[in-house]
Amino acid sequence: MKLHTLKPANGSTHHDKRVGRGPGSGMGGTSTRGHKGAKSRSGYHKKIGFEGGQMPLQRRLPKFGFKNINRVEYKAINLSVLQALAEQKNFDKIGREELIAAGFISSKQLVKILGNGELKAKLAVEANAFSKTAEAAIQAVGGTATKI
Repeated sequence: MKLHTLKPANGSTHHDKRVGRGPGSGMGGTSTRGHKGAKSRSGYHKKIGFEGGQMPLQRRLPKFGFKNINRVEYKAINLSVLQALAEQKNFDKIGREELIAAGFISSKQLVKILGNGELKAKLAVEANAFSKTAEAAIQAVGGTATKI
């Protein structure tokens, strides 16, 4: 095998259609664009959502709702997850670094501890936010809940 003898497999490539090359080619005249209309003109570009002149869907439906630009998005972590993590890794302190290492959050996410599940281990927990029930449950077993 030599580099100058390499060629694509039979049938894997084909020539581009050469339009507008005279009547003998079978693709002259209108250059396969048909007669008249917007699509036959040069520079034609259909707008996003265009439905042939019919009122587009995004204009037929009413507007509703809004996006709150001040919303703070938290990743929810339950007490049951903290208990399992403490048992598994023998932690007495759980913060962002431990949760990132365990794969529960990414480095950019904020953490909120929620009160679902039972906490038996005495833990020092650091998070961005706590629910009231979670904070009470952590303090009930002798742990501390620290907001970062």
